[in-house]
Amino acid sequence: MANLADFFNNYLPKKLAEHPEIAAGINGVYLFDLEGAGQWTVDCTNGGSVREGSCEDPGCVVSATGADFEGLLDNPSSGMMLFSTGKLRVTNVGMALNLQKLLS
Repeated sequence: MANLADFFNNYLPKKLAEHPEIAAGINGVYLFDLEGAGQWTVDCTNGGSVREGSCEDPGCVVSATGADFEGLLDNPSSGMMLFSTGKLRVTNVGMALNLQKLLS
């Protein structure tokens, strides 16, 4: 099972540092609000950065339980099912479509 803290504190920052074109292609700010696990801000506007905590005026808020999001990290193809059943919620569908670039 995926570890959320490791994903947001290690994997994702390293991925954005090694592939700055990912952040440049997204050019927006995500807030991941994961019930029972915490909040993380992923800022893809200036080269890409990840920090624990909330932010003001994110372009897209992604909400789920921590367990459901861990399941998504383990099986990215489950995203559509989680979304269609209301277990994964997003405030900006256009930006949410770019999540695959971050999660894979």
